[in-house]
Amino acid sequence: MDNPAPIRLADYQPPAFLVDKVSLTFRLAPNTTRVLSRIAFRRNPDGPGGPLKLDGDKLTLISAQIDGTPITPTLTGTGLEIDAPDAFTWEAEVEIDPEANTTLNGLYMSNGMYCTQCEAEGFRRITYYPDRPDVMAPFEVRIESDLPVLLSNGEEIERGDGFALWHDPWPKPAYLFALVAGELVARSDRFRTMEGRDVALNIWVRPGDEDRCDYAMDALKRSMLWDEEVYGRAYDLDVFNIVAVDDFNMGAMENKGLNIFNSRLVLASPETATDADYQRIESVIAHEYFHNWTGNRITCRDWFQLCLKEGLTVYRDQQFSGDARSHAVQRIEDVQMLRARQFPEDAGPLAHPVRPESYVEINNFYTATVYEKGAELIGMLRVLIGDAAWQQGCKLYFERHDGQACTIEDWLKVFEDASGRALSHFARWYHQAGTPRLSVSSRHEAGELILTLAQETRPTPGQPEKSPLHMPIRIGAIAPDGQEVVADTVLELTEAKQEFRLPCQTPEAVPSVLRGFSAPVILDQPLSTADKALLLAHDTDPLSRWDAGRSLGKEALMAMILDDAAPDPTYLDALGKVLSDMDLDPAFQALVLALPSDEDMAQTLAEGGATPDPLRIEAARVALSTAVAGQHRDTLANIHDSLAPTGPFSPDAGDAAKRSLRNAALALLTRIDNGDRARAQFDTASNMTDSLAALTCLLRIGDGVTEAETFRKRWQSDRLVMDKWFALKVGTAPGETGVGIARELADDPDFTWKTPNRFRAVVHALGANHSGFHAGDGSGYAFVAEWILRMDPVVPQVAARTMTVFQTFRRYDADRKALAEAALRRISEAATLSRDTGEMVRRILES
Repeated sequence: MDNPAPIRLADYQPPAFLVDKVSLTFRLAPNTTRVLSRIAFRRNPDGPGGPLKLDGDKLTLISAQIDGTPITPTLTGTGLEIDAPDAFTWEAEVEIDPEANTTLNGLYMSNGMYCTQCEAEGFRRITYYPDRPDVMAPFEVRIESDLPVLLSNGEEIERGDGFALWHDPWPKPAYLFALVAGELVARSDRFRTMEGRDVALNIWVRPGDEDRCDYAMDALKRSMLWDEEVYGRAYDLDVFNIVAVDDFNMGAMENKGLNIFNSRLVLASPETATDADYQRIESVIAHEYFHNWTGNRITCRDWFQLCLKEGLTVYRDQQFSGDARSHAVQRIEDVQMLRARQFPEDAGPLAHPVRPESYVEINNFYTATVYEKGAELIGMLRVLIGDAAWQQGCKLYFERHDGQACTIEDWLKVFEDASGRALSHFARWYHQAGTPRLSVSSRHEAGELILTLAQETRPTPGQPEKSPLHMPIRIGAIAPDGQEVVADTVLELTEAKQEFRLPCQTPEAVPSVLRGFSAPVILDQPLSTADKALLLAHDTDPLSRWDAGRSLGKEALMAMILDDAAPDPTYLDALGKVLSDMDLDPAFQALVLALPSDEDMAQTLAEGGATPDPLRIEAARVALSTAVAGQHRDTLANIHDSLAPTGPFSPDAGDAAKRSLRNAALALLTRIDNGDRARAQFDTASNMTDSLAALTCLLRIGDGVTEAETFRKRWQSDRLVMDKWFALKVGTAPGETGVGIARELADDPDFTWKTPNRFRAVVHALGANHSGFHAGDGSGYAFVAEWILRMDPVVPQVAARTMTVFQTFRRYDADRKALAEAALRRISEAATLSRDTGEMVRRILES
């Protein structure tokens, strides 16, 4: 395994040449597509000087000209170089092979359809170009093909026999280029913007899928309206196209005017999609649309600024989803995802700042740290400066930087100008890796609640020393009678340790700290079981209320895992109070009922100095679930009965919330009724949410063989539903049984593993199965490593992202560590390994 030199933020230089206009002609053929480029260059007066350097990868150069004169450029390992005048027109013709491009990066084919993915550096696989985000230009694209649908960015300005001509007037970097050509049909609609523009909306899908686009179209129109009402941002073209494609590395891509989506994030019907699918479709449709301003009109200067567009746009899609559904539930789900995905990243060998200082392969930095933690920084900034300054700062950002490629410094400067506050201390969040630990102690004196807050961030790879961060800590306090006696207040912690005094006449009041999860930290607050139960029952902040229940559940599980204790009666009683509160949102009740995950418990045990045992964790969770079901059998049965569907399926938040609580009750009841209710629900379910929930319940108790086969026979021809079936089979079986099922399914003729969705449904699903992946004999590690090696030469990005399942292997016992390391060594010693996967395995092994 080679060791490529890293690219460093400190080495950034502006481009030597800028681009005024790009004209491309594509003569499409599966193995011999010709790409003709005509590009107007001029020397950048602020650039470093020197020759013109164009990026290129897997291109066959047919010809090249400068101002009409043929030239022979110098080919390099990464592209070509030319001694060029200060202003000129470059023309080139290259040949590429889309059908052989299995990487799904650049121009490739998926089931007979031509498709592109150019973020981050895929455009260099299409033609020679300065493939960097700070080179922006308008594009004109001519597509020549007999295929009926020919799409690119912007607006179609001409169509004839066998060709279409597209023009995108808005300057954009190459990573936002898109082209799609194929046998497609459209679900169409229209939207009138606040500026009076009549926009044609199209969702393009394979024939037969058009009846599953309605929800995506509705989500798009709601997103467009929301961005106008909340941020004052109107759409800026006469057409907005979305294309659904099965073979796609990412969830979706925000190419200007032509968003390309993984099919699973577009297609939905009550029979084939779960409530989680609907919610995810809504969120991702919004996310990619919001990029039109936060990512496209204003983009990144370089890839180190990735969080500038992604963190901000995640924050915006979270806001949208909260407005569309429930802000309380949305916030809890966001925190769950952050803790499940980003906290382990921060605690392991893959830790990096929200804005990294260096990388080997930029594709490896599309991470939870950049996206989810990046969004948390946006939320913290808003809390610190207040809503008025936030709105003014956003307005100033759009006005000042429209059409520019920007940095984090540009972003923070507008908020300094809008608020009058210095943000240099807050900026440390962007530079410093790791999850801070916030320790809280409290006392009462003379009518005051005195809080002592201390922060510490442990060393991470490359950053042994940490500085105190600037964080907003929202707090309140609850009296023993359930009344709030300290109103919601924001404290600003800027030092390693600070003391705060708040008026409080109730000495027994329990502090409610980190409300709304106002900073992405690990909270260490010594509260008694009774205090946690009080907050669970009465805290006025939904996030803190849920978190108190989660803390009680972790406390109970820890005692069961480490000391073979019986289930904690205080926790069981507290859940009963939540279940009996008819004023609560059913979706919130369902979240409270859910026990901490196996991975969450493993992380908690490791943080406390214990060695996690995956089988003991699994056994404790089963035992606690069984105890909850036994104590609250009648209440749970009443919930399941009373929330049975009575009308047609609706994906709206209210109905989805009821289904989530009903199925949470079913999951518990299945532990004590031999699956009777689950089988009855499976037999009568009229929607995928209830059907899949029932099957999940049965498989988790080691039952459901007949139902699983029934499910498969019914949905054999539906590729997206079959992805769910594969993932469910692998994800629900514990220990070595899960590995055995994964191996069986890997031999299944329907395991089309070169399709990323199906690969993830088996291989990544095993990696997410805690006791299966960490099976004591190492078979889980070996299976995943085997398939990473198989996938790496085909779709390197998918292989590299699967590597993340190994990032926490050092927390386990010596035998498991040795087995996991042996699997990692097999990957690292492969004869050929992509730069994507090579960087990941190196970082994990070097930890």
